[in-house]
Amino acid sequence: MTAQPIPPITLPPIRNPQQEKEWLQVALQKWLNQEFIPEQVNETIAQRAAQIFVRQRLEGENDLGSLVIAIVTEMQAFDFTESFFSEFAVANAVSELILDSLGFDHCCGQG
Repeated sequence: MTAQPIPPITLPPIRNPQQEKEWLQVALQKWLNQEFIPEQVNETIAQRAAQIFVRQRLEGENDLGSLVIAIVTEMQAFDFTESFFSEFAVANAVSELILDSLGFDHCCGQG
């Protein structure tokens, strides 16, 4: 059996940027708080990641892989010293939350 590459996941065009940003920020902060312990910095991390995500979407980026890379790249400037997380953990969490919201099985990339 040959391994097949996972096809790219393209999100539908953004319709309500503010709603998408608020949903992602709340969902990500909840995820961060549940992974370890609730920390004040989690709110800032979630806010920043949601801001990057929505700005990229408004600029026309709908490929989930490219959105994750953009979050990793831009979050590298964030000071994670007060957090248990890194830019990679945050970007992966965003990807999982988006996949969950779309009904994808993120283990295999299938709907």
